[in-house]
Amino acid sequence: MPFLLVAVVPFTLLAGLTGYLAAAGYPAADLWLCAVAAAWMLGLYRWREKPVFFAGLLVIAAVMVLRNPVFGLFTPVPYIYAFTMLRWPWRLAGVGLTAVVSGLAQASPVPGLLLPLVIVGVNVVMMGTTAWVLHTADLEREQRIEAVARLEAALEENAGLHAQLLVQAREAGVLDERQRMAREIHDTLAQGLTGIITQLQAAEQLHEVPQQWRRPFDAVKGLARESLQEARRSVDALRPAHLETARLSEALASVADRWSALQGIPVEVTTTGTVRSLDAATEFGLLRTAQEALANVAKHAGARRVGVTLSYLEGEVALDVRDDGKGFDLSRHSEGFGLSIMRQRVEGLSGSLRVESEPGLGTGISACVPWRSA
Repeated sequence: MPFLLVAVVPFTLLAGLTGYLAAAGYPAADLWLCAVAAAWMLGLYRWREKPVFFAGLLVIAAVMVLRNPVFGLFTPVPYIYAFTMLRWPWRLAGVGLTAVVSGLAQASPVPGLLLPLVIVGVNVVMMGTTAWVLHTADLEREQRIEAVARLEAALEENAGLHAQLLVQAREAGVLDERQRMAREIHDTLAQGLTGIITQLQAAEQLHEVPQQWRRPFDAVKGLARESLQEARRSVDALRPAHLETARLSEALASVADRWSALQGIPVEVTTTGTVRSLDAATEFGLLRTAQEALANVAKHAGARRVGVTLSYLEGEVALDVRDDGKGFDLSRHSEGFGLSIMRQRVEGLSGSLRVESEPGLGTGISACVPWRSA
């Protein structure tokens, strides 16, 4: 409640009334009533029940008015407290009773009964109407505030839905493009390389390859096979078959087992935390990051053991690939193409990639991305 209206105006009005009564030579009992009213108002903030405080103040005002009509000048004080302290509908009752007290003070010099009743009735109707109008204005203001709050919430929700739709559209476009590229590679490059290898094998069966041609002949076959393997690997990278029928943890185990059988290096796959169903983009990104990390181990690490850990954390998913290989000095080696691809893939998922390595102590790659439900 406004400090000026509640604490300053009532006491100023009472002080002025007391000064007038003292100057005009009114009896001491009237001054004592002013003192009682002042003491009661001083106890305002000690009253936890505001209606009780107001009722006491209204009784004091009624006694003052019945003793001397000049105390009608004090009746604006109960009006102030009724409008600022009481809740609806108690406010209407407080204003109406105050209007009765004020009307009695105004009607005291008027003879008869009808006209004083009219004066009291006019006070009650006028002040009751004022209270109702102010209450209606308060309700409309609260409704506007609630409407603005609902509108802001709706706008925020729409913004979130719009962002979600954009992400889903982008993911759908990326997956469609991956499928298209996989089909193109399979139908053109991979098929062409398969045809080259078949023709070379047929030529080798029909005719004995001269000794001087053996080395380049074998080199062509080896290059064709290697290129076919790379083409198939590209197709697999664009079309994540491991994730079509399995969860990310199971797909990681499958990839690790196949890599271990090919490289002859044992791999331990561990999953921690509560396994959750992730969105396709997150599973795809983490699976390809693990495959790229294992490929780097095979090419550069010279490791004897590899550990792959998938951790479902609070709000994020972490993938760690660590080996006991020769390691390297991070300060003296620039980031290679494979590591750059991994970093771009993880950062594209709003995640982060960290590399830890020291000469002779192996290498660890940690990818951490926000958890998003499927």
